[in-house]
Formats: sequence, structure tokens, C-alpha cells
Amino acid sequence: MSRKRMVAKNSSVTEFILAGLTDQPGLQIPLFFLFLGFYLITVLANLGLIILIALNSHLHSPMYFFLFNLSIIDLSYSTTITPKMLMSFISTKNMILHAGCMTQLFFFCFFVISESFILSAMAYDRYVAICNPLVYTVTMSSRVCSLLLLGVYGMGLAGAVIHTGSIMSLTFCSDNLINHFMCDIFPILQLSCNNTDANQLVVFIVVAIDIGIPIVTICISYALILSSILHIRSTEGRSKAFSTCSSHMIVVCLFFGSGAFVYLKPPSVLPLGKEKVSSLFYTIVEPMLNPLIYSFRNKDVKIAIRKIWGRKIFS
Repeated sequence: MSRKRMVAKNSSVTEFILAGLTDQPGLQIPLFFLFLGFYLITVLANLGLIILIALNSHLHSPMYFFLFNLSIIDLSYSTTITPKMLMSFISTKNMILHAGCMTQLFFFCFFVISESFILSAMAYDRYVAICNPLVYTVTMSSRVCSLLLLGVYGMGLAGAVIHTGSIMSLTFCSDNLINHFMCDIFPILQLSCNNTDANQLVVFIVVAIDIGIPIVTICISYALILSSILHIRSTEGRSKAFSTCSSHMIVVCLFFGSGAFVYLKPPSVLPLGKEKVSSLFYTIVEPMLNPLIYSFRNKDVKIAIRKIWGRKIFS
């Protein structure tokens, strides 16, 4: 009873309607099967990479420790968004309770922010491996890796609490149609009865920190890596160093490019209809591509896959 009074005190809206990706009836079923396929690939590819790293002792190194967690994060935040989005294609009204919407927002923010910081931890790992190989095992000890991972999830938790708390402080009056396929920050802000200037400022500051710190870390790491690679005399050595970093750099560009495009701009610059399409990339496509990029472009992963297939064929 007290919980209902608390909701009523802050807002007359107890549930929201997610508009979904499109309102064109002819596209609903084809898009449902398209994104269902994307989600199945995301689940299978990330689970496969998690199991592969867990079972193969040759992949028990700091680089794959972070890749293991990256796959967990990708799988988790795709699962936070995609199943509810699929419902919008096959239901007349895709309803979500106020509490459910805030829960989805919280976990989405937690996993996305955690991903930005784990990508920076992976860049630091590559810097140590290439620039200081003799002290790599000491510098990237299991204790250091655990502390870095604690910082990754700590920043994710802090960002999620700030974003969700900022949204929960708002009042929602009558309009409950979220013009998006998920409970995202800017579409929810547009429904509030309050002045949201302060909330938008909080969003820009937190996102700038959560994108800025990892990008600066990644840029410094790769500047030092590039400097070190240029001092390598053999062509084979340079090629091996570049191939070690190429997968990570592709993932970094995909993730930060799409995320910065959506959040580091005033909401009026890009209409919410077009923003939905932009959001698809880092919420649906990028978690699917990450394990594929690391699998096809990583020599160690390919060798581990061949060994497992070889054992199955032999048995």
C-alpha cells in the first residue's frame, strides 16, 4: 500500500507504452525475425566465447580475462533490451510498468558504462603486453586484474545509480508513450511534467565522464603502443603487434562512435525517430559483432576453436 502511495505522490503514470522501432504494419513481422536472428547470434556467439575461454587453459591470461567479462556484459545488456523490443513487433501495445522501466534503464546503464571502462582496461593490458613485455605477468597480476574489474563494475554501478535516480526524481503526468524501443534517458525526459534542464546537464556530465575517461586512457595507451611498434625493426614483429590490437580498435570505434553520437549532443539535434535507428547499433548490432570480431581476427581463439572441433571429430 505504501509503495502505491509513493508512486502516486511522484507521478500519475504507473506504466509506460514503448512505441517500438516502427509503426508500419508491413515491417513488423520481418523486423521481428531479423532481430530475433540477431539476438540468437548474440547469445550463441557470446556464450560460445565465454565457454571457450573458461574451458581452454591457454586462454587463461589477462587479455582473455577481460574478453570473458566483455562477453558477459554484451550478453547481459543485449538481454536487457532485445526481448522487450521483440514484443513491440508482435503486440498491439507493448506495456511496461514504471518500476520495470526504471529497472531496464538501470541495468542498461550499468552494462553499457561497464563496457566502456572494460574496453579501456583492455587497452591498458595491450599497452603493458607490447611496451613492457618483460614485466607483463607482474604488472597484470591476478590481483591487478581483479582491482581493474572492480573499478569497471564500480563505475558502471555509480553511473547507473545517478542516471536512474535522476529519472526517478521526475514527475510524469498523463503522457506515457515512450517514443523508443526501450526505456532510454532522453525519450523518458521528454514525457516529464518538470523542467528537465538540470537532468539533461547531469546526463551530459556523467556521459562525458563515462566516455571521456576511457577514450583518454585508450588514446594514451595506443599512442604509446604505436610509438613502441614503430621502433620494432622486423616487419613480422610489427605485423604481429598490429594484429594483436586491431580487433580491440575495431570494437572501440564501433562502441564509442555510436554511443557518443546518441548521447553527447542536445536532444533537439537528432529527432527521436532517427535516434532509435542510431541506438540500434550499440544496443543490438555491436554486442552481436564483438564476439565475431574477436573470434575471426584472433589467432589464439581460432586455434582454440580448431582444437575443440578436432577433439569432437576424433571422438
